[in-house]
Amino acid sequence: MFSSNPPLGLYIHLPWCVKKCPYCDFNSHEAEVIPEQAYVDALLQDLEQDLPLIWGRRIESIFIGGGTPSLFSGEAIEKLFSGLRALLNFAPAIEITMESNPGSADAKNYRDYFDAGVNRLSIGIQSFDDKQLATLGRVHNRDQGLRAVELARQAGFRNINLDLMYGLPGQTCAEAVDDLQLAISLSVQHISHYQLTIEPNTLFHHDPPAALPDDDLAWEQQIECQSLLSQQGYQQYEISAYCRDHLRSEHNLNYWQFGDYIGIGAGAHGKITLGGENRVIRRVRKRQPNAYLKQSGAARISSETDLQQQDLIFEFMLNALRLSDGFESSLFYANTGISLNYLQPALEQAIDKGLISFTGPRITPTALGFRYLNDLQAMFLTSSKAKKKPFFESSREIMHN
Repeated sequence: MFSSNPPLGLYIHLPWCVKKCPYCDFNSHEAEVIPEQAYVDALLQDLEQDLPLIWGRRIESIFIGGGTPSLFSGEAIEKLFSGLRALLNFAPAIEITMESNPGSADAKNYRDYFDAGVNRLSIGIQSFDDKQLATLGRVHNRDQGLRAVELARQAGFRNINLDLMYGLPGQTCAEAVDDLQLAISLSVQHISHYQLTIEPNTLFHHDPPAALPDDDLAWEQQIECQSLLSQQGYQQYEISAYCRDHLRSEHNLNYWQFGDYIGIGAGAHGKITLGGENRVIRRVRKRQPNAYLKQSGAARISSETDLQQQDLIFEFMLNALRLSDGFESSLFYANTGISLNYLQPALEQAIDKGLISFTGPRITPTALGFRYLNDLQAMFLTSSKAKKKPFFESSREIMHN
C-alpha cells in the first residue's frame, strides 16, 4: 500500500517538425502548416480529462517536447500556459523546460516563451560540425547552433541545456572532444551528451550510415568526453546528463526516480499513482496528430493499463539505475508500494558481479555497472517475478520509511 504519492510532473507533446531526422524514433511528423489553436485546445481538453486522477496534487515540473516545440508561436505557448495555470496548481519554484531546434530559433518567440513562464530551454545542437549535421539530417548548421544559445540568453534564459551526440559516422575521438569543448565554451548549465544509436523504425535502421565507430572507439570517446566534462565542472548525475551548479533537469530526474507525470498531446504517455486504490496506471494517447485531433475525450486515449508488480519493479530499476548516485532503498517502496525484498535475486547477482554497490541505505551502480548498464537493467526484468525469503534485516523499517 502506498503511504503517499510521488512528485508529479506534466509532459506536453508537440509532434510536428520541419524534417524527420534519420536517427529519430520519437513521435514526430513533418508538417508545413501547424494547427496551433486546435492543438492547444486539444491539449487543455486532455488535461481536463486527467484532472480527476490528480485532485489536490501540485505540478513540480513541466516539459514540452516533440517534434520541434519551437515551431509553435509565442502566442500559442502563452495561450497554453494561461490554460494550464487555470487548471493546475504550480509549485512555487516550478521548472518549465521547452525543447528547441536551432533551425527554428527566433528572438521574438524565445522572448515570448520566457514571458509565458518557460524558464529552461533545451536546444538540440547534436553537433557543431556542419558535415555531421548534414549526415544527421539536421535543418541547422554550426552558426545557427551558436546563434540559438545567444538568442536564448538575450531572451532571459539562465538555465540552458545543450543536446550533443558522439559516436557519429567517421568521427574520431579528437573530433568528439572538440565538439564537446565548443559546447562547454558556451558556459551552459547543462549538457546531455549521448551516443548515436541506430533504433528500429528509423531511416538509419533501414539504411545505416557508413563508418560508425566500433564499440572500442565509442567507449574511448565517452571516457575522454566524461573526463573533459568533469574537469570543466560538470557533474555527471545520470548516464548521459551533466550539470553545473546543481542545475539538474528536475523533470527528467522525476522520471528516473519513478515519479508520476501526466502526458498530454498526440502519443503522450502518463504514469499516475492512485494511492487510495493501491494502483499505478499508464495512459497513452493516440500517436498520429491528425487522428488525435479528429477525436475528443476518451476516444483520444489509445490505451490505459494497470502496471503489474513485475512492471513496477522493472520500470523502477530501469530508470533509477541510470542515476550515478543510485537511490535510497526506501524510495523503492515509496514509489512502487512493493517491499525491497522482491529485488533479492537480482541484487545478489548484481552485487556478486560488481555491478552494484549497496552501502547503508543507498543502492548505487558501480563504474562497471554504468558501463554495462543494459545488462544490469535486464537482471531486474528476469529476476523480479518471485518473492523469496527476506534479504534485508531492516525490511520492515524500509517498508514504512
